[in-house]
Amino acid sequence: MADLILFWHRRDLRLRDNVGLFEARQRTPKVVGVFCLDPHILERDDVAPARVAYLVGCLQALQKGYAEAGSQLVILKNSPEKAIPTLAEAVGARAVLWNLDGEPYARERDRAVKAALEQAGIQVETFWDQLLHGPDEIRSGAGTPYTVYTPFWKNWSQRPKASPYPALQGAEGLTPQEQAAAAGAGAIALPSARELGFVWANPLFLEPGELAAQQRLESFCNEAIAAYQSDRNFPSQPSTSQLSAALKFGAIGIRTVWAKTLEVMEQARSNETRDSIRVWQQELAWREFYQHVMYLFPELAEGPYRQPFKNFPWLNCEDHFQAWCAGQTGYPIVDAAMRQLNATGWMHNRCRMIVASFLTKDLIVDWRWGEKYFMQTLIDGDQAANNGGWQWSASSGMDPKPLRIFNPASQAQKFDPEADYIRTWVPELRSLETAALVTGQILPLDRKRCHYPQPIVDHNQRQKQFKAIYAKQKAIADF
Repeated sequence: MADLILFWHRRDLRLRDNVGLFEARQRTPKVVGVFCLDPHILERDDVAPARVAYLVGCLQALQKGYAEAGSQLVILKNSPEKAIPTLAEAVGARAVLWNLDGEPYARERDRAVKAALEQAGIQVETFWDQLLHGPDEIRSGAGTPYTVYTPFWKNWSQRPKASPYPALQGAEGLTPQEQAAAAGAGAIALPSARELGFVWANPLFLEPGELAAQQRLESFCNEAIAAYQSDRNFPSQPSTSQLSAALKFGAIGIRTVWAKTLEVMEQARSNETRDSIRVWQQELAWREFYQHVMYLFPELAEGPYRQPFKNFPWLNCEDHFQAWCAGQTGYPIVDAAMRQLNATGWMHNRCRMIVASFLTKDLIVDWRWGEKYFMQTLIDGDQAANNGGWQWSASSGMDPKPLRIFNPASQAQKFDPEADYIRTWVPELRSLETAALVTGQILPLDRKRCHYPQPIVDHNQRQKQFKAIYAKQKAIADF
């Protein structure tokens, strides 16, 4: 009888191009998947219902895939350091394999699970899967980690990338006796998001699962990627890949994504197309940069990187923050973006930058408030990417340009010139002229007639106020 290996899925909810799963199958045909619903994660106050619904959809697809491959995906719901060793011992697993995760909690959790398994005499093997290059691979000439993206990209982009791994096939599952032992060790039927305590009433903006992610990649690379450089900043256009949730949960492998970019690069017939593909590759590198710095500088999860922001005197007006959350700031482009987020669980990346700049530089509210709200709502909420984006916008992170302030009006005029995006998400303003919508210069009578609020702050005044506070903080830090 073949040895049994359990493969513990976390952020790799797929059977194709999965490093650890491939390695498990190389060792034995008897490979059984495991996913543990972790109360430590599910009971946090920053878990988005849309994200849980997407997760459950991915697990449903993964269970189906395992059945087609001849095995099964076992579902647990308990602390992983208890649930995984208990299951492994009950079914007589020789080893448990998994792919690494660079987030601070995940690393602590994995150490505890590894220790418990090894104490029980069960082997553990781990692999880097969600990155093209592990955090210890990319270093400066001096051997230090990168804290600025551009030199990171130059080094990272020149390294050879691994090819996608084959899909799991010809696997064997648990015997009836082992299935009974698994049930006794805590195996359960996959619960719905509602049964887990999360209600997402709207249709999912992104279809979950490995097949849907692969189809989205193919569609993007066959169409929008050719004009990505010129179109990616216009939120009313379907110009982005919308693969962020699939990459967050690993419904698609990063090697598969990279290989596809190389394929379309070879087929490109113009410099414009090649430039667009390269820009999208740079976005994939941004994802890895943020993953690396979160792994190498875990203190980023708790606070700012730059000294002037260590004790920054944020104004933190609760009423302003709630208006921002609800899309009721009186700034049409900001409100459109926040309403898109609340309705769909997703927001265009240009708009993420606009609303983050507005919260931190106009409302002068601590970026951590916005970071948490995004995690409470985003279908693709990822700690490293979300933290990196917020610190970039707040100017508190690893950013060579310390004060980047977006003007909502100029952003709307440049990236939503016909106000199509604004009209979609702020429907009470649809009848107004485009110039009024993109400049935000809406007459008070029109605001009243449309039941749309006055601007809660003056951008120019707040910009000056923020700069003054920052200058004082910087002087203290430099003293």
